[in-house]
Amino acid sequence: MPRTAQKVDELAEEGEHMTDALQAVLSVAEEQGSVTWSDVSDEITSGEWGRLIETGMLTDADGEGFVIEDPDGIREALDEADPADLSDQDTSWTTYDKLAAVTAVGMFAGYAFDSARQAIGSTIDILVGPLNDLLPFYVVILVLAVMTGLASAIFQDNLGNTEVMSDYREQTEKLKERREKAKERGDDEALEQIQQEQMEMMSENLGVFKAQFRPMVWIMLFTIPVFLWLYWMTIDVGVGGSSPALVLPIAGEISSWRTKLVGPMEVWIVWYFVCSLGFGQIMRKALNVQTTPG
Repeated sequence: MPRTAQKVDELAEEGEHMTDALQAVLSVAEEQGSVTWSDVSDEITSGEWGRLIETGMLTDADGEGFVIEDPDGIREALDEADPADLSDQDTSWTTYDKLAAVTAVGMFAGYAFDSARQAIGSTIDILVGPLNDLLPFYVVILVLAVMTGLASAIFQDNLGNTEVMSDYREQTEKLKERREKAKERGDDEALEQIQQEQMEMMSENLGVFKAQFRPMVWIMLFTIPVFLWLYWMTIDVGVGGSSPALVLPIAGEISSWRTKLVGPMEVWIVWYFVCSLGFGQIMRKALNVQTTPG
């Protein structure tokens, strides 16, 4: 049985078409006692038939076809073999996800239209304004960066689906290995089958993309208003000079939050991103958030 299970697992790694072929041959063999190529030629390819013989799943019955020596072991191994299928993964978005995406995209208008920026900024100021009255502006930016970093970590931890990305990468690597082996043995039918599977996987790219982008929608829904408030404060309200004076590495003492620090990027943008990226990493480590396939 262990040897039979190993052979079935090897076939399962080559793709679902091989386990389907084995299942078809097994059904005929159990019904008739033996199986010939003509019995299953309508269901499997000659390449799959040859592969079953090559792996020893089919044994020559002295010119009377082929038999399967361990049908019970094969059937048990087939029940346990479960090739990863991306179509089984739930990558669908809920109505709330879609509403969040539309809202986040709509808020981008704040960067292009003054009226939209002022409306969003003044609304967020109801919540953040009291904090700004108590603390220096650079500390306010730091606090907001910590909040957005924590929110990003929570959204990625609860909404991220690294399993579907891991399955997709695993299938891609297996297809690559199967293609190399098929080329080595000159199996044109196997190469054609692999090409067909690759085409089918391309249609599953959308599901992978949706799984990756879903937490980003909610992260943007939370961070865009915060960033627009900072934008509104510096552009429209005019925070003015940095008081107390802020001394930054390399740049030295800055005179205004709108001082260009890195190319066209102003001081407040650079300070926000430095704080956000730094504390975001700390939050992910603290919460053990996995953002890439394991």
